[in-house]
Amino acid sequence: MTRLFPLRPILAVGAVILDGGRVLLVKRGQEPLKGQWSLPGGAVEVGETLDAALAREVREETRLDVRVGPVVEVLDRIQRDASGRIEYHYVIIDYLCRVRGGTAASGSDADEVRWVELASLDDYHLTAKTESVIHRAFALAREDS
Repeated sequence: MTRLFPLRPILAVGAVILDGGRVLLVKRGQEPLKGQWSLPGGAVEVGETLDAALAREVREETRLDVRVGPVVEVLDRIQRDASGRIEYHYVIIDYLCRVRGGTAASGSDADEVRWVELASLDDYHLTAKTESVIHRAFALAREDS
């Protein structure tokens, strides 16, 4: 199934990787949101579990091995072209994650990776949904500690 002008929504996973007061952001190397800062993640492949898909996507984009934790939020990302046609439609399940190993570095589909302090999120011009998910993940992490 094509991701551009899809016939139905595409299931995707996202990782809110926390380290103390920091979250890992990636600068998207592909559409949608090419050139913008966001959370690492991507589409689930046929036959892949959600946890396996997320671990694979994080490894491919950031070179990190993560422990996948609880769901933070389920959301949709719908982007229309100038004529109003659905250009992209993803249903995204975002998970709280912790690093198990590796050093953060950009890989496929990510032009850059950066650990960002919560207080500095405004500098990265995140979508409102992404920023909301990050704040929810920090709240969830505080509840678990």
